[in-house]
Amino acid sequence: MSADQALYLMNELVWHAFLVAGPILIGTLIVGVLISILQVATQVQEITLSYVPKLLTAATILVVLGSWMLGKLLQFATSLYQGIPAIGG
Repeated sequence: MSADQALYLMNELVWHAFLVAGPILIGTLIVGVLISILQVATQVQEITLSYVPKLLTAATILVVLGSWMLGKLLQFATSLYQGIPAIGG
């Protein structure tokens, strides 16, 4: 395997990781900021008020987009396994 091939595979790995994790991270970030603004406005500093909505948001996103995420991971894994003979040659 050449260095170019290794860098290409690493680039694809990072891109797919961002693509799969992105919706969950963005969703929980938005909910976290909204809850923080609400806590500052009302001066309610309850720690569970921050965690529970973020967990529910992450679970909802996983339920809604889980099949798409799994499909992307399977597509990437399949392309890796199919590329093994080219790497060894």
